[in-house]
Amino acid sequence: MNYPVTLMCRQLDMSSSGYYAWKKRKPSRRAQEDTVLVEKIKQVHQESRGTCGSPRIVDDLREDGFEVSRRRVARLMQENGITGTSLKRFKVTTDSKHAFPVADNILERKFSQEAPDAAWGTDITYIRTWDGWMYLAVVIDLFSRRVVGWSMATHMRAELALDALGMALGSRLPQPSMVHHSDRGSQYASNDYRDALRDNGIVCSMSRKGDCWDNAVVESFFATLKKDLIHRRPWPTVRAARAAIAEYIEVFYNRRRKHSTLGYLSPAEFECRFEQEAASIAA
Repeated sequence: MNYPVTLMCRQLDMSSSGYYAWKKRKPSRRAQEDTVLVEKIKQVHQESRGTCGSPRIVDDLREDGFEVSRRRVARLMQENGITGTSLKRFKVTTDSKHAFPVADNILERKFSQEAPDAAWGTDITYIRTWDGWMYLAVVIDLFSRRVVGWSMATHMRAELALDALGMALGSRLPQPSMVHHSDRGSQYASNDYRDALRDNGIVCSMSRKGDCWDNAVVESFFATLKKDLIHRRPWPTVRAARAAIAEYIEVFYNRRRKHSTLGYLSPAEFECRFEQEAASIAA
């Protein structure tokens, strides 16, 4: 139902002339800037697949030349219903009740490395599909947080972990005596897996019993994967989940997803910058 302007102004205790003057008034410079920012925020948010919050968006905006504060971006996101996704607390899923020998914790939570392939972290997680459980094993370079090896299967045998290790060894060049850190699961403590590490001159390190924080980087990746992808939709088939996870790791996570621990660079960008700086020093 429409009402005359004069009637509405009278009810609001304001003059008609004041209303028309307000209507003709141009938006303030601040309001115009906010309009542009909101569109850019929506673009960045969409490119991140709806995952990034205000810190990462602020970093992208500043890279594009926008001088903005985190408070302003957070306010505009709230006003326009733009939200990131939050991490869920991870759970301990490792069964370390086996007869294989267990290695010492050589890594000792030294998650910040000074060069690529000085230390890797690895673990296995579960993904539920309507076909049944699927398992994902990953190997992560602790220097750049890049997933350098991964494997998926409908079983949790040692071959799953060995396939992920094989991918990593096929694409990377471990430094002498590189540290390989895992939990105490039977896959990583098995003779075949430890033989593969020894044959490649890699030092085996394992978390303390029941302490998931000793492998926090890999646990954090799994939480991010599930937040960004797995928990956002149901997975009718193992095949669909496998394809989506592979695309997520290689296309999005390694090359596009920004990390606060890497100065808001993606793993690929972080490694590229390291190589450029190393080449500049060598020259």
